[in-house]
Amino acid sequence: MGLLGSLTMLLLTILLFSSFRAVTAQSNSTGDARALDALLQDYAYQAFLSPRTGVVYDGFVPSNLTGIMISGMRLRSGSLRTHGVSMYKEFEIPMGVLEQPYVERLVLVYQNLGNWSIVYYPLPGYIYLAPVLGLLAYDASDLMAKNLPVLDIHASGQPILIKFSDIKSLPEGPVPKCVSFYLNGTVIFSNVSQDKTCTTFQQGHFSIVVESTAPAPTPVSPVPPGLGGGPKQGPAPSGHSKKNNSKVWITIGSVLGGSALLIMLGLLVLWACKYKKTKEMQHMERAAEVGESLEMTRVGSTKAPAATGTRTQPTLETELKIVV
Repeated sequence: MGLLGSLTMLLLTILLFSSFRAVTAQSNSTGDARALDALLQDYAYQAFLSPRTGVVYDGFVPSNLTGIMISGMRLRSGSLRTHGVSMYKEFEIPMGVLEQPYVERLVLVYQNLGNWSIVYYPLPGYIYLAPVLGLLAYDASDLMAKNLPVLDIHASGQPILIKFSDIKSLPEGPVPKCVSFYLNGTVIFSNVSQDKTCTTFQQGHFSIVVESTAPAPTPVSPVPPGLGGGPKQGPAPSGHSKKNNSKVWITIGSVLGGSALLIMLGLLVLWACKYKKTKEMQHMERAAEVGESLEMTRVGSTKAPAATGTRTQPTLETELKIVV
């Protein structure tokens, strides 16, 4: 029973491990998006060569992320709260925006993910009509810092407006929706206003989508204001595609490997049960062959088996009676 119990525990461990690998693979997309935010923060800060408050500085991304556009703007927290920002790319920031924890100066990092939108923010069942735009806030006390934590900013009065400058033609029938991806993993859908505007009360990533059952819209390159040229259209660079394919194969491999281990464990359990029954039968056969054991008696300095009795008693010849 001890062997069977150990095999059962091993089987359960493998099942839990396979499930964990599947969940991990599904959560990789969110983890990649947060890693991208940290990388873009670094490159946006590199644009501050001679920073001036309230001035937009466009940054540059590495060649393996061609198609993504970033900018940075340094502000005083008090000025952001009392005046807001009339227009920062596609974002209109009203008065009353607060940050937590409080910092004296902050940087608003703008992101336009372009053709990378579906890579970092996959949305099954929907088609993007506009690129994913991001707005994140960081501490500006050290413009050489990397991997800074994101500040929590939120509008306390009027919402922040996202005015998409150029989106793909709206299809007839299905209604386009604003989609908001917040840093805690929440995805919220809301209505698009007539002037192609979406609203939010907190930072995150935003776009306009339509259900994929609708006819494919006419592709138009989204060009945010203030930048010369939009992102390249077409599939994402091969480097990231290979990365996604490797994740899929890792998931498939883990499932197939777990299934193979389960089959092997099942065969091992059957073999153990059969082996145990065979041993028991052999033990019973040996016991039957041995029969009744003889008692041992001491003869001098050694022990020898001795019978407890005989079937007939010996009779002397002199005791025999001759019958005439």
